[in-house]
Amino acid sequence: MADRPVRKAPQQHRGRVVRTERLTPHMVRVVLGGDGLAGFAAGEWSDHYVKLLFRVEGVDYPEPFDIRRIREEFPRDQWPRTRTYTVRDWNADVRELTVDFVVHGDEGLAGPWAAAATPGAEIDLLGPGGAYVPGAEADWHLLAGDESALPAIAASLERAPDGVPVRALIEVAGPEEEQKLTAPDGAEIVWLHRGAAPVGEALVAAVRALEFPPGQVQAFVHGEAGFVKELRRHLRLERGVTREWLSISGYWRRGHDEDGWQASKREWNARVEAEQEGSGQTAA
Repeated sequence: MADRPVRKAPQQHRGRVVRTERLTPHMVRVVLGGDGLAGFAAGEWSDHYVKLLFRVEGVDYPEPFDIRRIREEFPRDQWPRTRTYTVRDWNADVRELTVDFVVHGDEGLAGPWAAAATPGAEIDLLGPGGAYVPGAEADWHLLAGDESALPAIAASLERAPDGVPVRALIEVAGPEEEQKLTAPDGAEIVWLHRGAAPVGEALVAAVRALEFPPGQVQAFVHGEAGFVKELRRHLRLERGVTREWLSISGYWRRGHDEDGWQASKREWNARVEAEQEGSGQTAA
């Protein structure tokens, strides 16, 4: 596996809504363009992401809008709210950035914005970041996640090496939330419908029941933090997948908005890692 990339200071950009599309009852696609994306570049990773900056209502920000200056000069409660989203696609030729949003009515911040967005609306963003792409050095690939991970899974399927087996397990609310995905020949895509069950329950069961093909797996597992914790333990301790072959993290956590989750995510991940490392030592 290649070394993990060195983190760089995120670059600030401004996108203008070009068009929107309702993909499923709870997924809205927003395509951003404009001169404010002239310095944007993506393509190295299939899990590229951007941090959208939502201005706090009633706060008068300086122009040009500069997040670094704002964080230095403004009290924290006046900083723009950040929401992290996958780059579903970046077309450098026409300078268009595609972002897919999970929308649940008026719940949240970014979802309602996406549902109401009209051409010409502008939003500032940071990025892109990223660290994962399906590698040709793996013998096969496992992609698993819920709706929040679907854009990254879809982008990863499009980047999967030809001739390398891929197993994609995607949990959504119901059949109406399935999307048509582009994948290499031989890829197996399984849609799991949770219905009234807790998020991740069907996905954890499916990964546990999956017959792993022979050889080295490279796994991408993302979504709600609770089920990600269970699958991290399963893959690391029960399947023996080492850390360098895993891209695994909670995109969100039940009962927390992104502000609260991001504030506690590093501590949560460190605690989970320590618990599972300890369990592995005990088992050994």
